[in-house]
Amino acid sequence: MRILLIHQYFLEDNDGGGSRWNEMSRFWQSAGHQVTVLAGMVHYMGHRPAKYRGKYFLYETNQDGVQVIRCHVSESYNKSFFGRLWAYFSFTFSSIWGGIWYAKGNYDVIVVTSPPLFVGITAYVLSVLKRTPFVFEIRDLWPESAIDTGVLTSGILIKFAYWFEKFIYRKAELINVLTPAFREKLLTKKGVPSSKIIFIPNAADFSLSDELLTSFDVTKFRKEHGLTGKFVVTYVGAHGVANHLVQVLDTAELLKDTNVLFLLIGDGMMKKDLMAEAQKRQLSNVRFINSVPKKEVFNYILASDAGASVLKKVDTFKTVYSNKTFDYMACKKPILMAIDGVSRQLVEEAQAGVYVEPENPADFAQKILMYLENPDLVNQHGLNGYRYAKENFDREVLAGKYVGYLSQV
Repeated sequence: MRILLIHQYFLEDNDGGGSRWNEMSRFWQSAGHQVTVLAGMVHYMGHRPAKYRGKYFLYETNQDGVQVIRCHVSESYNKSFFGRLWAYFSFTFSSIWGGIWYAKGNYDVIVVTSPPLFVGITAYVLSVLKRTPFVFEIRDLWPESAIDTGVLTSGILIKFAYWFEKFIYRKAELINVLTPAFREKLLTKKGVPSSKIIFIPNAADFSLSDELLTSFDVTKFRKEHGLTGKFVVTYVGAHGVANHLVQVLDTAELLKDTNVLFLLIGDGMMKKDLMAEAQKRQLSNVRFINSVPKKEVFNYILASDAGASVLKKVDTFKTVYSNKTFDYMACKKPILMAIDGVSRQLVEEAQAGVYVEPENPADFAQKILMYLENPDLVNQHGLNGYRYAKENFDREVLAGKYVGYLSQV
C-alpha cells in the first residue's frame, strides 16, 4: 500500500519525544508498504532545526527509508496562546500545499494523527482532492484537553473546535482511539457509531529494549552518571502545563534527606520555571536532562529503579495512557502512576506499579519509600509490567493489526 501520513510532530532521526509514529512507519516500511509523511519543521517543544531556516518545504528520506515532506510551521508556538494557534494553522496551510505539490501520485489511504485537531483540515482537503479515504487518529481528546489545561479559552474557537470535531469524525472512514476511555467517550458523548472506531493503543518498542536488556552495562552507566548508591526515579516526557511537574519537586523536597534521586528527562515551556524553582529550593536530588534519542532514553530508564508517569489532576486525563508508561514496562521498571483513570487501571491490572494520587506529594513520597524498603517488589512489579506489555502492547504486533484495518479501508 501507499500510505500518506499527516503528523505535525513527526520526529527527526534520533530526536527525543513521542516516537509512536516513527516506530509505526518503520514497521510498515520494512513490511513492504510505502509511507510518505507530511510533517512540520518545528519540534513539538517549539524549536526549529537550523537546516529548515529560510525554507518552506524540504523533501527528505529518514533513516528508516520513510519519505518525509517537511512543511513550514510558525516559530510562534511557545510565545503565546495566539502564537500557538497560528503555529497550528500555519502547518494546516503549508501541509495542504505540500500534499498537493510534493506528495504527488496516488495513495491508497491517508492517516492523520491528532492533536492538534486542526490537522484534520489537511486530511479532509487532501482526501477530497486525491479522492482517497482517510483514517483519523485521536492521541488526545481535543478540544477537551486544550480547554482543561487552559490552552483554549476563546468561546468562539471552542465552538468552532467542537463543530469541526463532529465534522471530521463524520467524514473519516475509521477513527482510531488510543485508550478504551476514548472509545467510550466517542460512543456515549460524541455519537460516533461503533463500526467506525478501532483501537490501536500506544505500545512498547521491544525491538530496542530486548537488545539493551542483554547488552547494556547498567553498573557502568550508573557510575559514569553519578547514580551509584541512589534510588533513581526517572520521568521522561514533556515539561508543560499539562504535566504539572511541580508535584515532583514537592515530592523531592519531602525526600531530600534520603538517597532518592529524580531524573526529569525532556523539554517544554515550563522547564525553565521548574529549573529555577528547584534551584530556589536547593533541591540537589533533582536533575534536569534535555531531550535525548530513544536509545539513550532507554539507557536512563534501565539505569533507574522506577519510572514516573505524571499529569495534572483534571478529569480529561483520566482517559489517557501515558506514552512513557510502556517504555518503563519494556525496560522492566515499576511505575509510579500519578494519573487516575485508565492509566491507573492499566498499571493495577498488570500489577506493574502503584497508583499515586495526582498532586499529592505526601502520597508520592510514601509510595517511593515503600519501594525503597521492598526491593523484591521493585523487581516483581517491573517483571510483571514487561510480561503484560509483551502480551498486549507490542509495537510490531499492533503495527501489523493497524495496517490490516488500513487495507480494509
